[in-house]
Amino acid sequence: MDEKRLEPALYLVPVPIGNRDDITLRALKTLQRADIIASEDTRTTGQLLALYGITAQRLQSYHDYNEAERAQELIHAVQGGSVVALVSEAGSPCISDPGYRLVGAAIAAGVKIVPLPGATALIPALSASGLAVHNFTFLGFPPQKKGRETFLKKALAQDETVVIYESGHRIIALLEELSALGAQKRRVCIARELTKMYEEFIRENLDDCLQRLATRPSQKGEFVVVLEGRGEEKTS
Repeated sequence: MDEKRLEPALYLVPVPIGNRDDITLRALKTLQRADIIASEDTRTTGQLLALYGITAQRLQSYHDYNEAERAQELIHAVQGGSVVALVSEAGSPCISDPGYRLVGAAIAAGVKIVPLPGATALIPALSASGLAVHNFTFLGFPPQKKGRETFLKKALAQDETVVIYESGHRIIALLEELSALGAQKRRVCIARELTKMYEEFIRENLDDCLQRLATRPSQKGEFVVVLEGRGEEKTS
């Protein structure tokens, strides 16, 4: 790889969400040249680096529980001339993952930010959904308790396609709640385990998807729910 020195900055580096081949050459070069790699999960990042023969000069944890403290440390490092790369456990930093507080603090401090394009579950799920994607609303993970009903009602009130993330052990409950709120016949695409060996798409109305999943003994993997918008439902 080219050993050209990178400009000191905060680099937002996407990593694969499953298939290791989805990492970009630019991401690999950035990780190789970084003075500090700030990682949501240092064990997972360490395995990825080892796969590509990259030895991190400094691998440091950065997650929801130490954001405030670590953000200032990383900003000071960039100000001192370091190249800092931020990575999530999987996918793109800040997209339903830690990072936005660091980015906000970097902006406030006048630190340069360099976002790299790359892997995320959002776009593949949208593009393969079969639903309208000229406009869409991304809502991320629903709250588990407080504010959950408000979140779901907001999702169903959107005229455009809506994208929601959910874990395997809560996907059935999510679909049941959406159905109870009147979305039984909304078209939906359930994308499971994107880019991985057991990648799957279920494209039916919401209640049919719910019934299909409910017959399985368990729900494994990470799910992306792409839900038809209210406006599209009226015209379909």
